[in-house]
Amino acid sequence: MVPEPRAWQHELWRRVGTLWVLKMFTTMGGIAGFFYAYFWVMRQPLSAVTVMPVTWIDELVGFQPSWFFVYVSLWVYISLGPALARDVREMAAFGAASLVIAAVGLAIFMLLPTKVPEFAIDWSLYPSLEFLKQVDVSGNACPSLHVAFCVFAAVVLHLQLRAIHAGRLLLACNALWALGILYSTMATRQHVALDVIAGAALGGAVSVAYVWALAGRRRPDFRTLAVKGD
Repeated sequence: MVPEPRAWQHELWRRVGTLWVLKMFTTMGGIAGFFYAYFWVMRQPLSAVTVMPVTWIDELVGFQPSWFFVYVSLWVYISLGPALARDVREMAAFGAASLVIAAVGLAIFMLLPTKVPEFAIDWSLYPSLEFLKQVDVSGNACPSLHVAFCVFAAVVLHLQLRAIHAGRLLLACNALWALGILYSTMATRQHVALDVIAGAALGGAVSVAYVWALAGRRRPDFRTLAVKGD
């Protein structure tokens, strides 16, 4: 007897196939626009750049260059939210929340520019990380937008997976991927712990607002129901 395919798998692929061309181009355009603004802001600081302090947490997390691929996987991870959006309205909500994260973070970078310290590492031994250092010059450190976007994406994906009744294994994989990205920001020395904490706070605040907005949208209008009942 052949088992029936799980309903959540069908719903997952249905969501991925819905408006996939629009999702692909808007996600690519959003990421490209963010990077343009990110690097422009890095070159337009309005005050002296502050070097972020190293804490005991950073000393606890050793330098681990092998986490580079987990670090850059954010741009795949954050694309899953729009990919699993069920309609244009959900896509727009995701885009609006992402825009808020970017706007708040970039405003802070301009007004209070920061950078990570110069670690005693020979970056030439790690070409991929050396390239990041040359491009990013370790600026725009606090809050870590890498972390902020990751936290927000994790919350959105959790909600989406719960909505399609995905299994616990998939929910656990989502959480582990997000935690891996957060850890990688320190393991690759792209950020220090204070950057991560501030980024998580920003991403968490926007996530709470996003969840609250979704709950408000789905809440029934009792006044309308009362009129209909009459």
